[in-house]
Amino acid sequence: MFNLEDVIKFNENGLVPVIAQNYYSGKILMQAYANKEAIQETIKSGYATYYSRSRKSLWKKGETSGNLQRVIDIKVDCDEDSVIYLVVEEGPACHTGEESCFYRNLNLEKDTKPLPFEILHKLYEKVEERKRLKPENSYVVKLFEKGSDKIIQKVGEEAIETVIALKNKNKEEIVYEVSDLLFHLIVALVDSGVELKDIQEELLKRYK
Repeated sequence: MFNLEDVIKFNENGLVPVIAQNYYSGKILMQAYANKEAIQETIKSGYATYYSRSRKSLWKKGETSGNLQRVIDIKVDCDEDSVIYLVVEEGPACHTGEESCFYRNLNLEKDTKPLPFEILHKLYEKVEERKRLKPENSYVVKLFEKGSDKIIQKVGEEAIETVIALKNKNKEEIVYEVSDLLFHLIVALVDSGVELKDIQEELLKRYK
């Protein structure tokens, strides 16, 4: 293994700040610290390991709670004094049960609106939730009740409307119709049991 001290500038206490970020959605999950041994263990095990400053020992995220973080990649910043773990979560990152520790704004109020980079993943989760909980007067629930053929029909209709909008070269119309198409595609993906990460992985394979 290469010498970590050649690529990471640990501070006077032998630590470096680490951000855990969702590999697929880009969402920032938590911030902690790691020493050389913690990063070595992360590389060896494939799971996020940090250094607890209070306990003065290594801790594997989720070792007791089960909320593990499988590490896909590790990034180092331009100054080499901070690190990102790109992870796939196996449960919430925050001890409060929130997906991310950064769930409040500066007013210390919970921020429930998704950020732009995670909106497709949040829509997917919302569609899954509607399918599972079946709230009354839900358009999504009605689509699932009508079955796969109806969902596929809606995708086809929205695709045609998107093509017409593109033909008209009207930006506002294109944005509206593409949004409709993406939404109904997400419903169709949930109905088919295909996850967004499956699409992302396929696109990554095609990226040259």
